[in-house]
Amino acid sequence: MPTFTFLEAKRWQDYELLDSGDGLKLERFGKYTFARPESQAMWSRALSQSEWNNAHGVFIPSGEESGGHWDLKKQVDEQWEMSYPLTPPPLSQKGRGELKFSVMTTPGRHLGVFPEVASHWDFMADSIQKAGSHPNVLNLFGYTGLATLAAAAAGASVTHVDASKKSVSWGRENQELSGMGDKSIRWIVEDALKYVQREAKRGVKYDGIILDPPKFGRGPKGEIWEVYKSLPNLLDECRKCLSDTPLFVIVTVYAVRASAIHIAQAVDEMMKKHKGTLDSGELVTREKSANRLLSQAVYARWSSQQQKPPRS
Repeated sequence: MPTFTFLEAKRWQDYELLDSGDGLKLERFGKYTFARPESQAMWSRALSQSEWNNAHGVFIPSGEESGGHWDLKKQVDEQWEMSYPLTPPPLSQKGRGELKFSVMTTPGRHLGVFPEVASHWDFMADSIQKAGSHPNVLNLFGYTGLATLAAAAAGASVTHVDASKKSVSWGRENQELSGMGDKSIRWIVEDALKYVQREAKRGVKYDGIILDPPKFGRGPKGEIWEVYKSLPNLLDECRKCLSDTPLFVIVTVYAVRASAIHIAQAVDEMMKKHKGTLDSGELVTREKSANRLLSQAVYARWSSQQQKPPRS
């Protein structure tokens, strides 16, 4: 059975979970604070209403799955820059000591970064540098490219796949902001399953695979993604693209009622022919106001290497 872990991304300086409760969370993204819906926050808020009222913006959800709009209370730049320190130190320190990326209020409730997954970035960088080579890594549902950049900074050649042309363009911009224009990254706008099926037919192999699928989604040509139905098939296709000595497989799933153990068992089945360790659990963020842990997603992570405890 896999170990169960609460993973925290502890080294953020540009992000904080300030408070949560009553179905909302109050967060700082760089120089701005925002209130967003959070169904897991089923307790009372620790901060006063006046402190919540001081937020720059509030996301007002609609009845749709991720629909709604931003109610901006104060002036907010169209885009602003954030950063995250890389660890262990990247292969070349020059201009690459940290990830730099732009964020913004999007038509959905997200801003271009999921801060809680930074613990995976550290894990990947450590695994890649321990390998002492230049592994091939596949990042599916790669969004704005931060996991891609963390892997590339550590020395991997990365193929980044996302169905959204806007997200891929955003990722390219983040590559330039981070001073990683010379890194080996392929940016692909494509449906994840179709891309992996083609790679399997071509005999292309990857040493690491990252999957961060949505609950629902559509590919560039209207392909339907539904995580409960689609993920098992995708994992099976990904298995065909693994090298003989893979380094890691990371799966993170948001907004689902599945337990982490369900995700772990699916990954365990995928990796049964390879020798390694599997851990699973929840990605959590520690609240500044009351020191509570807020669960953000479930994950499963397979590794061929013995991992040290997460760094603080």
